[in-house]
Amino acid sequence: MLISLVGLPGSGKSTIGRQLSRRLAVPFFDSDHVIEQRLGCSIREYFDREGESSFRDLEATVIDELTLGPSCVLSTGGGSVLRAANRTCLHERSHVVYLRSSPEEVFRRLRHDRNRPLLQVADPLQRLRDLFVQRDPLYREAAHFVIETGRPSVSTLVNMIVMQLELAGVVNDGFARGQDSGKA
Repeated sequence: MLISLVGLPGSGKSTIGRQLSRRLAVPFFDSDHVIEQRLGCSIREYFDREGESSFRDLEATVIDELTLGPSCVLSTGGGSVLRAANRTCLHERSHVVYLRSSPEEVFRRLRHDRNRPLLQVADPLQRLRDLFVQRDPLYREAAHFVIETGRPSVSTLVNMIVMQLELAGVVNDGFARGQDSGKA
């Protein structure tokens, strides 16, 4: 069972992914963190030094490797869907959940974050709107499930995802509940 999370930067992929992995009792991987470990520097530093294209090459390699691995929850970078090969890889090898957040909601969460290279522009809200227009169809293409994030709590969103996975037969209802209570 491999569950991949896609969505705009700041849509909650890492936060929700960590909680979902605990709930399902499988490892959690954040593709951006795996990339930073390999690089030995931040994605922002690498972006500044080598450019987006070089970063996207490395990202594609990491996503390919992680989707061939054992059961886990995988949080992907916001731009991972820009390459058709990544969308195909994610869709065919995992159950993809698109955490759909409005640009305004993401802006509210990220307005003080200085570590996201694509948002270091004069008008980050407009940048998020542009990213949404460009990427929403790509997230949908990769996704098996779409979860509107809005303002629910992380635990509510995790419950919504687990419910969708249960309805689709990806996880067993007793398994997900049993893991939550410590029973197998």
